[in-house]
Formats: sequence, structure tokens, C-alpha cells
Amino acid sequence: MAKIGLDGHDRGVKVVARALRDAGMEIIYTGLHRRPEEVVRIAIDEDVDVIGVSVLSGAHMHIFPRVIELLDAEDAREDITIIGGGTILPEDIDALHEMGIHKVMGVDTPLQEIVDTINEAVAAKRAAQ
Repeated sequence: MAKIGLDGHDRGVKVVARALRDAGMEIIYTGLHRRPEEVVRIAIDEDVDVIGVSVLSGAHMHIFPRVIELLDAEDAREDITIIGGGTILPEDIDALHEMGIHKVMGVDTPLQEIVDTINEAVAAKRAAQ
């Protein structure tokens, strides 16, 4: 779970992290104000299945392409699923999917839906390997 950039609102990402932990997932929360480079390095070093990025600042169309670029440079994009959440404009969701974001969830997404989305994504990726 990551908060990239100057976005200082982290209550929601902490709520989601707790729900995922309670569902049996191991969670690494990188904290506030991280650079994309830090998040990708942590993800690779920790061998994560999913990077979840929460964006409330409106910078999602800059943040996600950079994360994808860094994963591509490390040849890790096929290994790590990217999920986004926060206040993301509806007209940007299709563009994010096209660039490779697995799922984009809004601030009103039920916690169980987030858990299910991650479980399904990880199961599908493992079945394909």
C-alpha cells in the first residue's frame, strides 16, 4: 500500500490496509509522501503480488504511468498487479485500465470488494504461471 507524492491524506489507505490484513494478507504500508521509485523498489525487494496506490491529490495520471515505467524497467510488471484507489475521475478510469492498472476503486468501494478484487487478481496470476 502506497501514498505517492504530496498527498497527505492517509486515513483511507490505513483502513484498507487493516481490512486486507484482517482478511489474511501480509501488508506493507510505505507511508506518506513516497516517490514512485521508492514504492517500486520496496515492492520488488519484498516480492509483493500487488501494489495498491491511493491517490487523493488528482495526480493519478502522472503517478501511475511512472510506476508502470519503473516496473517495466525492472522487468517486474508481469509479476506485480497494480491497483488504484482514491478520488479518480471517471473519465480517467478507462485510460488507467488501458495503461495496465488492474482495477481502480473509488473512495466508496466496500472493503470486501477490495479484498475480493485482490484475492481474485492474485489467484488468476498464480494460475497462469
